[in-house]
Amino acid sequence: MEDLIKGRLGGTDGYDIRCSIDGDRIVGRAGGKLHGKDIELEITESGVQGSVGNESVRIELADGELKGNVGSQKVTLRGVDRVTGFMGEPIVGWNIVAQQQGEHLTGQLGSTVLGRTFDLQLGSAPGWVGALVAVVAFYALEPRASVSA
Repeated sequence: MEDLIKGRLGGTDGYDIRCSIDGDRIVGRAGGKLHGKDIELEITESGVQGSVGNESVRIELADGELKGNVGSQKVTLRGVDRVTGFMGEPIVGWNIVAQQQGEHLTGQLGSTVLGRTFDLQLGSAPGWVGALVAVVAFYALEPRASVSA
């Protein structure tokens, strides 16, 4: 049986996320055939690297946090099954909050008014990996997330 991260970003008016997990590689897609982006991530000894669409993803583990960039946006993630963090700059950015319960991860990117919720089945992946996949999908598919302020 294939190990998958799958679910939804943004509820009923949002996007599907479906990625297969093969060892340290996560490969899949956020969105549909017409409006979607391919996701390719690899977990390394020092962090995560890869791409979403034509944008690069490079995040390093430093001082117990994952810090780096998804495309043009700075990203910081903390925690394993309870994940918090931030994407963007201090004044214009999106808070990240997620909670893993078993193989299920629920969370929020940004505020309850302007942000997006996400709901993912993780397979064997830890919560931080699911949160990172949600952040990468948000960056790729939400126009306001990929524009620098």
